Amino acid sequence: MFKVGEVDVADLKQFDNLLGALGQDGPKVINRALNRTGDMARTCVVRELAKQTGLPQKTIRKAVKVKRASWQDLEYRLTSSGGDVSLKYFKARETRRGVTAFVRGERELFEGAFIKGGSFSRGRVVLNMGGHVFQRIGGRTELEKLKSGVFIPIEMVEGATAKAFEEIVADVLPRRLDHEINRSLGL
Repeated sequence: MFKVGEVDVADLKQFDNLLGALGQDGPKVINRALNRTGDMARTCVVRELAKQTGLPQKTIRKAVKVKRASWQDLEYRLTSSGGDVSLKYFKARETRRGVTAFVRGERELFEGAFIKGGSFSRGRVVLNMGGHVFQRIGGRTELEKLKSGVFIPIEMVEGATAKAFEEIVADVLPRRLDHEINRSLGL
């Protein structure tokens, strides 16, 4: 029985005899099918995760790491690490009332927050703080970097992203295995 992450693909039992007939080429066939399916699932995960979190796909692609299957290790793995994502990555814009950012699909206002320094009437100046969003928590120099509350590793396994991954794997993996077996047998 094959298991892809938490997705149990019971339909793959039908391929046992065919894979046994392939002998030494069995792991190669499974490897090709897993990698193709995994790449398709990664594309779908990046797209759905971008919608779910509000982050650009470019940022998600950098955060999601891939370990492809090999002939010895027939496992395709999508991993991500990291903590609370800074507001700077959510298309943050400064307004007179504060900073707005596109978090989880909605533009949200963080009142009193700032990215630049100076007054609005004289013109704002860029601060050498990496474009991050800050808020005063006390005196003039007591600042706090604002975070979004979005954790990519957690978002990856919840909601529409997890559902999309499971659907892709359950739909595509049996078809890819069938295709690769037929290709290897010359059918």
